[in-house]
Amino acid sequence: MDNAKFNLFSFSGNTRILHLTWFAFFMSFVVWLGLGPIMPFIQEALSLTNNQAKVLLILNVAMTIPARIIIGMLVDKYGPKIMYTAILVLGGSTSIAFAWATSYEELALIRFLSGFIGAGFVVGIRMIAEWFPAKQTGLAQGIYGGWGNFGSAGAALTLPFIASSFGDENGWRYAITFASLATIIYGIIYFFSVSDTPKGSTYFKPKKTGAMEITSKFDLYLYIVMNIPLFLALGVIAWKVFTAGLIVSETVFMIYTTLGIVYLLQVWKIWQVNSEILSEPVPQLHRYKFKQVAILNWAYFVTFGTELAVVSILAMFYVSWFELPKITAALLAGIYPFINLFARPAGGWISDKFGRKRTLLIVFVGISASFLFLGNVDKSWSVEFIVAITIIAGIFSKAGSGAVFAMVPLIQRRMTGQIAGMTGAYGNVGAVIFLTVNSIVDYDAFFMFIGVVSSIVFIAVIFFLEEPGNQMAEVLPDGTVQMIDVK
Repeated sequence: MDNAKFNLFSFSGNTRILHLTWFAFFMSFVVWLGLGPIMPFIQEALSLTNNQAKVLLILNVAMTIPARIIIGMLVDKYGPKIMYTAILVLGGSTSIAFAWATSYEELALIRFLSGFIGAGFVVGIRMIAEWFPAKQTGLAQGIYGGWGNFGSAGAALTLPFIASSFGDENGWRYAITFASLATIIYGIIYFFSVSDTPKGSTYFKPKKTGAMEITSKFDLYLYIVMNIPLFLALGVIAWKVFTAGLIVSETVFMIYTTLGIVYLLQVWKIWQVNSEILSEPVPQLHRYKFKQVAILNWAYFVTFGTELAVVSILAMFYVSWFELPKITAALLAGIYPFINLFARPAGGWISDKFGRKRTLLIVFVGISASFLFLGNVDKSWSVEFIVAITIIAGIFSKAGSGAVFAMVPLIQRRMTGQIAGMTGAYGNVGAVIFLTVNSIVDYDAFFMFIGVVSSIVFIAVIFFLEEPGNQMAEVLPDGTVQMIDVK
């Protein structure tokens, strides 16, 4: 496998696994992010207010942050084959329940619970890491992420058409149900079509579960600190729901208290899993640097967080600042997600060819420069010029996401799911923070904020991120050590 040439148009060997897995990711995004394009139908059929519709959209992504952490742990323990099937089958079933809910309270609760579907992304990262050698992992992960992400566009192109073709108030229910049934069926097909590793390979698992294994005292404390933004983002979501007038102050206080308690429990679990390193240092051979994980977390915070935030506001920006017709603005904004089809794979491929750190530095120069430039945008500027700059910014940010996950699987094989889960969760945190800033300031300040944050992460990459070494060590079930090439 290590010496096999990458053939995207093949449907055998590891390329077959890649195609089956990116399509699993695609289907998970159809049922998860299909809520957005179908929302106008739901709102009209059920006479929902604008605030009620917005809350459903917020609840749709809230659970994804903790779910990516939890799913990352489970995929490392049980393997990607069973976990992707479980997510597709359970996610599709939950989506069907949402489609036939009869009250707003049921809609809100089920949509909140269904946020775990968005964690399917993490599962595929581990699967692709098992099947592709280090020299191809960037391109393979980029195709997986870029093409799978297109599920949101697939939902936008199909679900409204299906809903409208029925011509009655239940059209949206049929559309979601059909997509969900297709997802369930594909989940079963996926289970019988893949294996966790190539024949003869070992699936390495963490020694302990419940928290990531850390290999030094400094990394233990850094890991504890890096969990804080995940809980803060959930607190921000609760605050946004509160400011929309849909929950009372007592409820939001209870949510804050619960988040605080859960964070303390998480700290306790981290300490329980890793406390022995304080008395018995981990041998140098088995160490990895958690700072690598931390920097990649913040890098994805910018790249994917920017992607989600900008695609959410771009049409409104074109309408508000340049007075474009809504249809025209929507079409121009629609270019942005299509960039994923080539930009994210390109970011991974360039990482494979020219180095992981070097590629991240290049894309962050592009992200920073693009958004700092947009931060100075004036309403008198040519709309064609601004559209071109936003497309350039999108290319760099999506290529950056590909570059991040070209490096994630090369840190510690047995914890790839957990590392990917935490990094993926930070992408959602970035979207929450950027969209919150957008709700407070004008568009130019919003773009400037992204540019400044990107510049800070760029400096962190320069000084603290290290190119992966030549090999990582994993322990086989019989106790012998296997060295895995990561160069």
